[in-house]
Amino acid sequence: MNIEEYNSFCASLPHTSHVVQWGGAHVWKVAGKVFAVGGWNDGETLNVTFKVSDLAFDILKEQPGLRPAPYLASRGMKWIQRTDTTSMDDEALQDYLRESHRIVSSGLPKKKRAELGLD
Repeated sequence: MNIEEYNSFCASLPHTSHVVQWGGAHVWKVAGKVFAVGGWNDGETLNVTFKVSDLAFDILKEQPGLRPAPYLASRGMKWIQRTDTTSMDDEALQDYLRESHRIVSSGLPKKKRAELGLD
């Protein structure tokens, strides 16, 4: 997945916004809350960081090409960064990005979720 494909996919999810920040990272938010960060790649594959469930974090953090997200995971947050496609292809990444969007959306206040039609 390149940056254009990443941005296009994230833009297709409901009520998202995009900003470039943190040293050129492409940050995607739902109702102002971050659900995905793309950037900082050293090779051909875009590094993509996303929020996961506790169980997914425990499984994914041990897989090749995936790691606890720098900065976020060190603060106890359950975020994974994909650094290559060894264990997670682009289709699976899209599934995790959808799930990250859902997790972050579910953490919004009930009134905000209802207002945006996210319930």
